[in-house]
Amino acid sequence: MPASPSTARAINDRLALRFLQQEGPLTAGQLKQLTGLSRPTVADLVDRLTAAGLITVVGESGEQRRGPNARLYGIVADRAHLAALDVRTGGVSVLVSDLLGGVLAEASVPIRGDTGTGPAVEQAVTLVERAAKEAGAASLHTVGVGAPGLIDPATGELRDSSGLPEWHRRLVTALQERLPARVIVENETNLAALAEQREGAARDRDTFVLLWLGHGTGAAVVLDGALRRGASGGTGEIGFLPVPGTTALPSATDCEGGFHSLVGAAAIAELARTYGLSIDGQADGPAAAALVRRAVRAVAGRGAEDDRDAGAGGDIGGGGDAVPDEDTASAFLDALAGRLAIGAASVTAVLDPGCVVLGGEVGQAGGRVLAARVQERLVRMSPLPTEVRASALGGGAVLRGALLTARDGAQDDLFAPPAR
Repeated sequence: MPASPSTARAINDRLALRFLQQEGPLTAGQLKQLTGLSRPTVADLVDRLTAAGLITVVGESGEQRRGPNARLYGIVADRAHLAALDVRTGGVSVLVSDLLGGVLAEASVPIRGDTGTGPAVEQAVTLVERAAKEAGAASLHTVGVGAPGLIDPATGELRDSSGLPEWHRRLVTALQERLPARVIVENETNLAALAEQREGAARDRDTFVLLWLGHGTGAAVVLDGALRRGASGGTGEIGFLPVPGTTALPSATDCEGGFHSLVGAAAIAELARTYGLSIDGQADGPAAAALVRRAVRAVAGRGAEDDRDAGAGGDIGGGGDAVPDEDTASAFLDALAGRLAIGAASVTAVLDPGCVVLGGEVGQAGGRVLAARVQERLVRMSPLPTEVRASALGGGAVLRGALLTARDGAQDDLFAPPAR
């Protein structure tokens, strides 16, 4: 059955808007070429989208040409404002952007472990409101939230999860009550995979697995371009995977004894200590990343391309930027790679993804040096060809993925066909 005229117009409008989003400002002639639509059809849709306030003339194309054919049309970036949140056990980071993803404001706030649920929620919501005000946003259209824990695939809600503070679950409800905005919540590792797929290490892959290596451990599975969540939303809970090399088995409420016990931040710090290396302060994701980064420096040199995330904290042996000797650093990285390969081999044997991305702060800090060592061991453990890559976005992938999710949601709403 052919589409009605109104449906056909809506389809054409969305097609044009997607090209304007992906390619930037375009002339009507360029839109005609990209969409394959006739000149009168393109002229009509340009008039409709302009009248709706979704696009506007942003300049002219060519040095000599002037007039209607030279007009460059672009999406009205401030048609909607978006926010993205990265919710961690120790605090919240937020950024506010326009409809095209241009960042207008960024902020973060630490939240102590002994902070009550109500005060913690208030700190986080106030942070979002303050960032929106700084960005000049009268209101937010869509908010994307990345959080640890399970997301119910039926309701989209953050489910109870062992070991996470209560304010995590209360935060989403508070945002919905305080902000006149749509709130979309997603597992942090899934958002990191989305960001790596769109803008990072997996841009040329429609099937891959991301291993999240930060304070905790997780995985995200992308098959044929689609994120897989599982029947209960638990796809990728690799921290609970029973593996050799631990002293116990994980339980339904505690991942200790699982893969997390081999490659979580605390496990990396403990492994480092066996090689005479130590981290000053708390063994969190940034500190573990700093340790791995300095080991990579010792192996590949301080100017190595893999040393890309200079913002992470933590010191080795109290020496600030102290770098271990090459043999010690190499032995430590080999041991860590052996542990990572156990998890990667398990995932590969079941899913055959062809590509594993070492994500999070630790994956980015290890860079190509660590990725190559993991791949070398994986080749010996699995008959399935699998490329191992380092994250291009590191810990920032969660926030970027939350923004991409918010942008997709806002555009689906703003670019939707009109109600009939």
